Amino acid sequence: MIIENAPSAVDVRASLLAGKSSAEDAARAAIERIQALEPALHAWESFDPELALAHARGVDRRLAGGEAPGLLSGVPLAVKDIFDTADLPTGHGSPLYRGHRPAADARAVRLAREAGAVVMGKTVTTEFAYFTPGPTVNPWRAGHTPGGSSSGSAAAVASGMVPLAFGSQTAGSLIRPASYCGVFALKPTHGAFSLEGVKPFAPSLDTLGWLARSADDLELMRCALRRQPFEPLPRPAPASLRLAACRTHEWPAIDAGGAAAWEDGLARMADAGMRVPLLALPEALSGLMQAQKTVMAYEAARSLSREFEANRAQLSEALRTLLSTGHEVTEAAYSQAQALAQSGRQQVAQLMHGLDALVVPAAPGEAPAGLAATGDPVFSRVWTLLGWPCVNVPGLLGPTGLPVGLQLVGHPGRERDLLVAAAGLHAVLTL
Repeated sequence: MIIENAPSAVDVRASLLAGKSSAEDAARAAIERIQALEPALHAWESFDPELALAHARGVDRRLAGGEAPGLLSGVPLAVKDIFDTADLPTGHGSPLYRGHRPAADARAVRLAREAGAVVMGKTVTTEFAYFTPGPTVNPWRAGHTPGGSSSGSAAAVASGMVPLAFGSQTAGSLIRPASYCGVFALKPTHGAFSLEGVKPFAPSLDTLGWLARSADDLELMRCALRRQPFEPLPRPAPASLRLAACRTHEWPAIDAGGAAAWEDGLARMADAGMRVPLLALPEALSGLMQAQKTVMAYEAARSLSREFEANRAQLSEALRTLLSTGHEVTEAAYSQAQALAQSGRQQVAQLMHGLDALVVPAAPGEAPAGLAATGDPVFSRVWTLLGWPCVNVPGLLGPTGLPVGLQLVGHPGRERDLLVAAAGLHAVLTL
């Protein structure tokens, strides 16, 4: 269920600028891919081909009228269904909001459209971007989860339906599905990109992000949202990358296939002439994962208090349990968790001095079988709590042939540098 020759966002834009194709051509091609694969993948919550074509023709008209092309001109884009869209329903993965029509686009969607992107539709999310999954399957193997909560976005990109998709992360909702589906994903520094118009869950953790099949496509979106010029990422010599590997305190959660892929990745780096020392997080930070759970429960209980009080019976059992737990978290416990997070930021910054990035696991292993759950975000919780930028780098396979990613953790505010490292690492992993 993967279209191997689907174009990248950079390729779509280059073709349009060269006059070889139009935004409408790109939209029609994406529609054909979606219609061919969607009956099996179930990646889309709402998909309106005629609306997408109308938007694409609008892009073409503006360009024909002399408007300067944007960085995303003609690029088909998927939007996770917790992002407001004025012309498509936004249901947040919950029956409470089925058919809900926001008055305006989320800021990220608006900026992407201003840059010329053509929104193809809304992708499936877990309930309120938490754990209860929708119907989306993994494009690599239909009986396996694509991960969550950005389930539909990961599947849509991995299958080749679209080159770019918006997602978000509160625990592991970008990195984990990217690992399971074999694509790149960027979780930027917390707060670096606006979440205006995106359903909040745990505001001190919620982070806008996006998925693609190349690091350059991730950079293209970053530049579009920043309204900065785009320059392709340089490909550094492997030996020039300053990386260190860190198994983290959560290493016992790795499975045998994940551990084998991790060792395979380190071996490929060594074969490429890279020196990647092993580092350990200070023992004083062993409680960071639990601190993330505390913060998430506390903030979610307050963000979703209206839904919990008025429509409790229509929420999943997993979400009701989390919100009940969150109401029991004391102010003191929440403050203690946030204090540990701040200490963690300071200690990890010292640990990373002189490094481009840390290499850490992205997920416990291959995507688990079954669709009743979306896998464990264990290897992303700490970095989401700290707010550090992260990228999933695909290129490895587990023992049954499903993808297993490596996660790069970079310095706050230095997303381009992190993407350069990701592009360099990907080249090594795919030699």
